Amino acid sequence: MTEDRSSDGHSVGEVPAGGIRASHADRDEVVEILRDAAADGRLTAEELDERLTAALNARTFGELARLTRDLPVAPLPVPTPVSRAEVGRRGGKDLVEINQRFGTLRRTGPWEVPRRLELRMHGGDVKLDFTQAVITHDTLDLDVYLSIGGDLVIVVRPGIVVATHELNVGGGDLKIRVPKSDGNVPVELRVNVTGRLRAGDVVVRYPRRTLGQWMRGESAL
Repeated sequence: MTEDRSSDGHSVGEVPAGGIRASHADRDEVVEILRDAAADGRLTAEELDERLTAALNARTFGELARLTRDLPVAPLPVPTPVSRAEVGRRGGKDLVEINQRFGTLRRTGPWEVPRRLELRMHGGDVKLDFTQAVITHDTLDLDVYLSIGGDLVIVVRPGIVVATHELNVGGGDLKIRVPKSDGNVPVELRVNVTGRLRAGDVVVRYPRRTLGQWMRGESAL
């Protein structure tokens, strides 16, 4: 795989993600989450007042994250495994939109890759594993927004190219951990990643086995 951009361009020294300064938009986001939790009966009026005050005075992502850490996350429905033939009969999806608050989002196994995926994760991590994905389009436009810190991990196999030069990684690093592309392996899917990560890392890698094992079809140990 060709490395689209060096991680050196995003290094911000030794400041941890939780120490990055929060913006007015970050505080407003947490305030909305707290008010929703109180409306659901998860916070008392006193707890809400206390946390709202703390949110409005928070200076860093870490301070904001602590205010919502004990609130449950409504999990997204687990995608139903699909076959390439089934997707071919339906024609495949053109657009999938995901909006989730906190927690971890994973797409693994035989999940259906749309033409465009718009992902909004407010304070959480995302892992997209393409090693067994059902691919019927040659391009995926992946628009990502991760707020209040959070990492994006993209797991690929030979024939899948990830372009990240239009992704804004604020307060984090871009780590391309795949070898250079092999001219003998045709490109099956190009993932064009755009959007913004707030104080999080982006990692593009192969699964936990070597490229040689992949080419021979061997399983990881």
